[in-house]
Amino acid sequence: MKIALITPAGRGSHAGNRATATRWARLLRDLGCRVRITAPEAAPEDCMLDGKPPDLVMALHAWRSHAAIVSCRRAFPRCPLIVVLTGTDVYRFQHSHPDAFLESLEAADALVGLHDGLDDDLPSRFLSCLHVVHQSALPLPKGAPRPSRRYLDVLVVGHLREEKDPLRAALAVRDLPADSRLRVIQLGGALDETWAQAARDEAGSNPRYRWLGDLPRWRVRRWMARARLMVISSRMEGGANVVSEACVAGLPVLASDIPGNRGLLGDDYAGYFPVADTSALRGLLRRAEVGPAFVDRLRRQVVARAALFTPAGEREALARVITACGLDA
Repeated sequence: MKIALITPAGRGSHAGNRATATRWARLLRDLGCRVRITAPEAAPEDCMLDGKPPDLVMALHAWRSHAAIVSCRRAFPRCPLIVVLTGTDVYRFQHSHPDAFLESLEAADALVGLHDGLDDDLPSRFLSCLHVVHQSALPLPKGAPRPSRRYLDVLVVGHLREEKDPLRAALAVRDLPADSRLRVIQLGGALDETWAQAARDEAGSNPRYRWLGDLPRWRVRRWMARARLMVISSRMEGGANVVSEACVAGLPVLASDIPGNRGLLGDDYAGYFPVADTSALRGLLRRAEVGPAFVDRLRRQVVARAALFTPAGEREALARVITACGLDA
């Protein structure tokens, strides 16, 4: 089977859409498929393999890939089309650009969501073709670094942009008591110079905060082994892969109370805080620092979710979506 996989994140990007596309290409090849990754601005002929139309088109991001979705639907009318919904799709562009968003969904034979909480967030007419694919993660390698004894490191992973509310953890550790061991380590590139300067300014005035920038995956995973906690403070998420990684790593998470986090961690998870609530996050961080039983509870909860995020499970979920489109995976 020949698959064209469209992603708005270009080659070499560390953005989540590119990581998803690269991982899915590998999993689909494991299923015996041939995969070509293309950009939304590519012409339909760039989605062809060996001069022939693809057997299937998969497009990540309903809004950013809208032009490619429409052009492929017209160029390959008999080719099944799968549209993968991101957080900004569902929680921003569905409302700010509804015409393009809905046109992409209407063109699709199947929709894919990345967490279990989308039923209340999409028009009901699309729910019958909605499938969930949980993004997978690999266990940390043996011999990975152990947590620091001097600091209680709190890890924040993700690009610095408005949707991530990236400096919330840094704000939460300002002005803590002198004997606190909490320290925030921020990993991820800045969307623009404004965010970069904000991170530099925070690091210059807040001794409990370090911004290390955009690091390769192996270094991110080493920091995951060193950290005691992870904070995911996003205002919107479509099902962040970093949550999967934390669960597989057994790394307790403090997460903003949004559907994208609840859809991965579960409604009964004990580590939620209201969006953009610095005081509430500070309270959870201090509770984690002084209460090992609380951290142990969070760790048990993330470990219990880890079985959802295996490569085999992700591959099987992709195969089920393909089968639902009338193709043999």
